[in-house]
Amino acid sequence: MTAPASALDPAIARQLKRDGAGLFPAVAQQYDTGEVLMVGWMDDEALHRTLTTGRATYWSRSRSEYWVKGDTSGHVQWVRSVALDCDGDTVLVRVDQVGVACHTGERTCFAGRELPVEAGPAAAAPAAAAAASAGDRDSVTASTRGAGR
Repeated sequence: MTAPASALDPAIARQLKRDGAGLFPAVAQQYDTGEVLMVGWMDDEALHRTLTTGRATYWSRSRSEYWVKGDTSGHVQWVRSVALDCDGDTVLVRVDQVGVACHTGERTCFAGRELPVEAGPAAAAPAAAAAASAGDRDSVTASTRGAGR
């Protein structure tokens, strides 16, 4: 992809780190809940359009064209804020998502796609929850034993 000339503020453009195709990831997050909705790709022009129109605009790597989220589906992303990460290689686009974000019809692109974590606090959490649940059952059983006296 050859990046077209963009009207993006040069001060912003200087901060961006792009891949070989001139792209960087854009994480879309629901502004009020923090829910991560999707990840898309932007170049300077997509970011410029996002910042100046208030609508999330991405670069489609498969179609080699810009797309404004919701133009065909009606599931618009109204931009509330945009932040550049500390390395300048990713943007966080906080949006007010209208409808679903994922092309599969799910609210987010991550719904129902959790992978098993085998080590660390996440792996210990199910065991701790089971132990807590067993403890709750024991205390309920003990308190009901004396209830009939």
